[in-house]
Amino acid sequence: MTPNIAFIGLGIMGHRMLTNMIAHGGFALVGGWDPSPAARARTEAAFPQLPLGETAAEIIADARVQVVYIACPPAAHAEHARAAIAAGKTVFCEKPLGVDLAESRALVRAVEDSNTPNAINFPFADGQAANTIDAALEDGALGAIAGAELRLHFSRWPRDWQENAAWLAERAEGGYVREVFSHFVYLVQRLFGPAELIDASVRYPADPKLCETHFLARLDCGGVPISAAGSAGGAGPDQIEFTVWGAERSYRLWDWNRLQSSAGGPWRDELTELEDPRQDGYLRMLDNFRAFLAGEPHSMPSFRDALAVQVIVEEILARG
Repeated sequence: MTPNIAFIGLGIMGHRMLTNMIAHGGFALVGGWDPSPAARARTEAAFPQLPLGETAAEIIADARVQVVYIACPPAAHAEHARAAIAAGKTVFCEKPLGVDLAESRALVRAVEDSNTPNAINFPFADGQAANTIDAALEDGALGAIAGAELRLHFSRWPRDWQENAAWLAERAEGGYVREVFSHFVYLVQRLFGPAELIDASVRYPADPKLCETHFLARLDCGGVPISAAGSAGGAGPDQIEFTVWGAERSYRLWDWNRLQSSAGGPWRDELTELEDPRQDGYLRMLDNFRAFLAGEPHSMPSFRDALAVQVIVEEILARG
């Protein structure tokens, strides 16, 4: 059966999910809402087939809706997720789960106590590059693991394509540690197990409303050392590069979906058969989500998985 999806939040991520669900073809888009008149107008122009409601409550209560996809700023995730729980709907939420740990812990208890099906959009759960690294770790192809490291740089944060999401520049809900680094906290916990924050430092601008510009962090995953560094500001290309260093082979994941390997020599491209790695990642995520909804084997992260990421992220941000 084709699941009926309602959208709460019609900004950047909402539009991206709409685009990809339409391309996938396996979902029925039955409703949407956003508090911003401008966001609703852009959605009506770009996706005229999506009915829009006057309130979030109206959309969530609609009897046709089976799944509520939440793509609003994170401080409101819990409010809309609780409404979906009360209405008996499956909840699919963007990361981060939230920005308040006590609220997120209570939300995880609520979905688990009510047996509400729940999932978080961490695409590394079934990306081809992440799967390749995971399989190589499982079969021992990398040899002894020396560690993993992440390097992030953004010449401008928020990025140009995020200009309509001003909250991303603000300390209360935004910042690239929540928006980008959180994906890699999920990934290292997928690859190596639960992470423990060893130490961290964060630099913030003088304006107390603005988010971080730099951070350093060291984590430990069952004895595997993880180092991360990030910065924002400065001319040049953005950089997103994650490397797993093994005694026999290492893997370098860059630009989210592109993978290289080395056995000691130059990096060699992997997954060259993928014509468009980014689009492949979107479609694999939606296949994974469909399997989750159908009760079939899947690897979709749960709210509890997202809480484990949020604990690390918020502890780092508190070090500033």
